[in-house]
Amino acid sequence: MCRLHRVEDQVGGRIQVRGARVHNLRDVNVAIPRDALVAFTGISGSGKSSLAFGTIFAESQHRYLESVAPYARRLLQQLPMPDVDDITGLPPAVALGQRRSVPSARSTVGTLSRVSNSLRMLMSRAGTYPSGAQRLDSDAFSPNTVAGACPECQGQGVLHEVTEESLVPDPSLSIAEGAIASWPGAWQGKNQRDILATLGYDIHRPWRGLPQEERDWILFTDEEPVVTVHPVREAGRIHRPYQGKYASARRLVLKAYAASASEKSRRRAEGFMTRRTCPVCGGRRLRPEALAVRFADRDIVELATMPMGELAGLLRPYRDDQGPAGALTRDILDRIDVLDELGLGYLSVARPAPTLSSGELQRIRLATQLRAGLFGVVYVLDEPSAGLHPADGAALSELLRRLRDSGNTVCLVEHDMDVVRQADWVVDVGPGAGGDGGRILYSGPVPGLRDAGASVTRRYLFATVVPERPLHRPTGRLELRGLTRNNLRDVDIDVPLGVFTAVTGVSGSGKSSLLEAIAEAAAGDMRVVWVNQQPIGRTPRSNLATYTGLFDTVRKLFAATDGARSHGYGPARFSFNVAGGRCETCQGEGYVSVELLFLPTTYSPCPDCGGARYNPDTLRVTYRDRTIAQILAMTVDEATGFFGDVPAVRRPLETLHEVGLGYLRLGQPATELSGGEAQRIKLSAELQGRRADSTIYLLDEPSTGLHPHDTDVLMNRLYDLVGGGGTVVLAEHDMRVVATADHVIDLGPGGGAAGGTVVAAGTPAQVAASARSRTAPHLKNLL
Repeated sequence: MCRLHRVEDQVGGRIQVRGARVHNLRDVNVAIPRDALVAFTGISGSGKSSLAFGTIFAESQHRYLESVAPYARRLLQQLPMPDVDDITGLPPAVALGQRRSVPSARSTVGTLSRVSNSLRMLMSRAGTYPSGAQRLDSDAFSPNTVAGACPECQGQGVLHEVTEESLVPDPSLSIAEGAIASWPGAWQGKNQRDILATLGYDIHRPWRGLPQEERDWILFTDEEPVVTVHPVREAGRIHRPYQGKYASARRLVLKAYAASASEKSRRRAEGFMTRRTCPVCGGRRLRPEALAVRFADRDIVELATMPMGELAGLLRPYRDDQGPAGALTRDILDRIDVLDELGLGYLSVARPAPTLSSGELQRIRLATQLRAGLFGVVYVLDEPSAGLHPADGAALSELLRRLRDSGNTVCLVEHDMDVVRQADWVVDVGPGAGGDGGRILYSGPVPGLRDAGASVTRRYLFATVVPERPLHRPTGRLELRGLTRNNLRDVDIDVPLGVFTAVTGVSGSGKSSLLEAIAEAAAGDMRVVWVNQQPIGRTPRSNLATYTGLFDTVRKLFAATDGARSHGYGPARFSFNVAGGRCETCQGEGYVSVELLFLPTTYSPCPDCGGARYNPDTLRVTYRDRTIAQILAMTVDEATGFFGDVPAVRRPLETLHEVGLGYLRLGQPATELSGGEAQRIKLSAELQGRRADSTIYLLDEPSTGLHPHDTDVLMNRLYDLVGGGGTVVLAEHDMRVVATADHVIDLGPGGGAAGGTVVAAGTPAQVAASARSRTAPHLKNLL
């Protein structure tokens, strides 16, 4: 505490925010000390992220960008300018958020952590080469470079090929009937068909009846003949002759896969391809010359596919070498040791980035930042404990303190009370969510939060609060025998039915793999509901109202009003996705993009509709004195009262409230929702008027992103499902949740190759008594 007081007394020792009005913040004034570990707390939707990311980080980013050349500025992704009167004492900032998107398929743990660079250099400078072989550059050990990629598969490890079977799945059809399934739809497909008919091919004969020579030419020819096509006349339409150029089905598929800017088109093209391991590199992606170089009697692929903890053990004997091997292995070991501290030693350097969870990605970035050695910056982190087992929590707190002690300010939006207790300073935002939040309830040293009467957080910070749980008796069991999947190896597990089961274990122990296996095993006899944290939509057009289906009813209510009837407006008039009722200036988006020379694209409210999404004629129609735009601006709780007598709207709103989402706006874009919010929206959709019996609900870490209070709300709803005859199985790190389970399956004992076995199973008390379980000590503290 003395250190903090000294920091506060220094000139410029504080970051002072005045008049912040981002999202639901209400003219917030707050001061936080620099060179401290600061936790931002509050229930979901209270405004803590709006303060930490939307205000402090956004302002720091904009100040930095003012010093960047305009032509470079346009290449950087920018946050909106925060609505704040003033911020003083603000250093440069680095944000480590829970990204929804992940790096490309070619990105790996090694590229994200910079371990790959040093490992390639190690092979180049200290590897053992075959006799007479020329020394290779480090680029030659990367499948992402021309120098290193296998020339046959271009570093992919697989070959994508097209065959007659992949292009023509049903040979009983004729060309006219769509035998060549890979052809584009609409006019392009018709064009191909008309060209073939002009060339003299029988497009009405079943495909299998055509001579093989003709079939091969149609599908695989490299020729591109140009002919004059005379389209078949249709009643009421005039088709003029045109010059058409033929392209084989293979050429079209390969072109779409290689050159299309549309991910949807690429996926469609890939569906008409077959994949086989590259015969030249054997799926190892590199040229033979690189694969011939060895270090510690292993090639780079063997080193990169080892768990990093195991790789560190292999390299450690070389760290005292006086040559290049020593310097490079020391760099690799220093990077791996930090990752191992954070519980990521089970990952391999070659592990593809898209297979990582958001928590794993953020911890890799955090470890990389520690190695960067920056000084005097503000780090803003979004729940660094996400996806972290309590056994690894102490290491995370130690890493955060090291960042602070290096001369940085570390701000974290956090729900894990164990991490918050380790902070120097806490800013609690609330008291509620949405319109009921946005106020600073307390800002100061952690112990002082005890006296903040309006704070929901203090109840969980200064006492162990385990929700009361109803006990359930199993109604049967799901038997899994000889289960082998990912790192699960020949495992036998009994999953009780009709109860609440928690699957525990350190990161990478096999929890998600077990949930997938349960889903497959139960599919034949039960209804399986898998509720994950993937977004409910990829574009701003998808929102709470459209996803839950309640907007269909709302549009019908508007169409039934006298105002709509007098103008002949139907339900489609009140959709912002179709022409007619929407604002055509922004096409129903509510905002327009502004392209500026040498500057990044910026977005501003639509000048015509002001963000309302609809045109003036549509907005003249009201339902109970509210326009359709005003309905979309309502929160779930506001709309519940407004539509209290409309069951088709009220029911989905009530289920959203029951899972703690009453603060969300009906029109809130899907792209603004967190993974935890998306998961609860999906769960609420499953809860609407459905029977729980004979249903198994599978959830992957549902407490991620939730304040303990919100977790309690969610758990009560899950207990109701079990009480109604359902089965709930969830993978979970929150020991408060695990302590309330009827049954616990603990996997491990470690992650990756060191996991994948059942360490303990039974009641929470039985698992807590296990001597082998890394979960047991943390669970025992709550029982």
